[in-house]
Amino acid sequence: MNRNILLVDADASFVGTLTAALKAEGFEVTAVPDGAGAVNVVRINKPDLIILDLFYPPETGPGAGIPWDGFLIVEWMRRIADLSGTRVIFTTAEDPAQYEDRASKAGASGLFQKGSDIGQLLSAVRGYLGEPAPAA
Repeated sequence: MNRNILLVDADASFVGTLTAALKAEGFEVTAVPDGAGAVNVVRINKPDLIILDLFYPPETGPGAGIPWDGFLIVEWMRRIADLSGTRVIFTTAEDPAQYEDRASKAGASGLFQKGSDIGQLLSAVRGYLGEPAPAA
C-alpha cells in the first residue's frame, strides 16, 4: 500500500527535490504551495503524513491577508478534518532550535532544517509511517 504524503511548501526547488526523493522511496506525494491548498487537500483526502514549511510569502490578490505560517495551517487543517493519527513534520530554512517548543505544542512529530541531510528527513518519514528502511 502506497502511503500518501502531503507536502506544503512554496519553495519549488525544495518541493521538486523532496518529491523526487519521496517517490523514489515509493510514497505518493501531493504538493501544494500554501495553506489554502493544504486545507483543500485534507478536506478531500486524509494524508498519512504532512510535511510543511513554517513560513510562507504573503498572499496577494483578492481576499489576501491571512498571514499563513505552518502553525496556522496545522490548526486550520485540524479544524476541518480528523487528522488524529496523522503525523506532521515541520521544515524551515531557519535554525529549527528556535521553533522546537512551539512545534512540539502544535503536535509536530519532527522539525527539520531545509538544506540539511535529506536522508535524515526520509528516515524520519519511514519511521513515522512504520516503513522499513530500503535494502542496501
